[in-house]
Amino acid sequence: MRSPALFAIAALTARAFAASPGNIKHDWGRYPRGSGQLCEGSQGPQRPVFSRYIDVTASAENYIINFPEPANETVVTEFVLEASLQINGTLAKELVTGTQHISGTYAIYSQLCFPKGPTTSSTLQFLIHGGGYAREYWNNAPGYSYVDFAAERGYPTFLYDRLGCGLSDHADPLTVVQSPLEVAIAHELVQQLRNGAISNLVVEKVFGVGHSFGSQQLNGITSAYPKDLDAAELTGLVVGGPASSSAVAFAAFNLNIAAILDPARFGTLPSAYLTSNSEAGIQTFFFRAQNFDPALLTLSVATAQTLTIGEFLTLTAGISPAANFTGPVDFTIGEHDMPVCQGNCLLPTNLAAGTKALLYPAASNGSSYYVAPDTGHEINYHYSATGAYEHIHKFLKKNGL
Repeated sequence: MRSPALFAIAALTARAFAASPGNIKHDWGRYPRGSGQLCEGSQGPQRPVFSRYIDVTASAENYIINFPEPANETVVTEFVLEASLQINGTLAKELVTGTQHISGTYAIYSQLCFPKGPTTSSTLQFLIHGGGYAREYWNNAPGYSYVDFAAERGYPTFLYDRLGCGLSDHADPLTVVQSPLEVAIAHELVQQLRNGAISNLVVEKVFGVGHSFGSQQLNGITSAYPKDLDAAELTGLVVGGPASSSAVAFAAFNLNIAAILDPARFGTLPSAYLTSNSEAGIQTFFFRAQNFDPALLTLSVATAQTLTIGEFLTLTAGISPAANFTGPVDFTIGEHDMPVCQGNCLLPTNLAAGTKALLYPAASNGSSYYVAPDTGHEINYHYSATGAYEHIHKFLKKNGL
């Protein structure tokens, strides 16, 4: 177990605020191919990185949402109450009235991080972060960086800010920034990586790693595009937990209009971009005491990103059985995940153990699962993170990746 206060929280927080304004547009000149920059976000071993905006053209059948931009925070609070918490509430279904075709070209801020020495694996790890955070989730602090852990074992990683997050384009938060289009963008990124359009890296195999909402999108990829990935790692997602799990967690999360709550970072964004800066709410949603360094909670609050109302209403849109995905799949969940399991993923049974049969009936026998002990939803911010990383990389090796 790591001792508390392992890093200078003030410096990390300052960098996080400087690096994640909500209104930056892409500038190809700032991040040329092979620029030799270093992976941002971690104070750990410096590693070569390719950083740039990638223009991604994608289309999807998004949902028609009949909900106006919220006028104030009272409207947002009532929306969350009626859409997720009210017994027998029908608001969420009433607001979604059909589908519409959405297409466009979006600037997605991306990074390819390489091992400091030779790249010893032909497998690229493709990382999709969850809701309310950006790519820094994978590369957050020394000793907790998934990117560093993978690089030390010879794996390059590709991480990016999803549409509407971090440095990527911030499109319309009701009609555009929804789960279906984000799945389509992820698919296009995988295709660009495989055909060499992003860098000179020869990508033979792609290992998809998601967290939470990112895992839901990973499930969407394996359902719609089963040949995109050679294996899949879904963290922060299992099925079969109490139906009220996410509602209870969102009640504590205290979502509000991002532009009002944090005008320094999000002041230019439309009011359907939401965020939280409640330390108690973020702890309830993401953490499990006493298994985390308080400095990581402080960092998590300082770097919290946005969630759109379009995403909120399509959070589960990508979850469906991936009947044609035949690669190995692994599920890693925190034992005390609040939004997925309402605080106990081992009751009434081990939910991670049963999820493969429900979502991946054709997955290979190399599939597995792991329950991180004394851990909440935000696995990468707990003392137990290294144990989870070790399990994931043993899963990779077991399956020849």
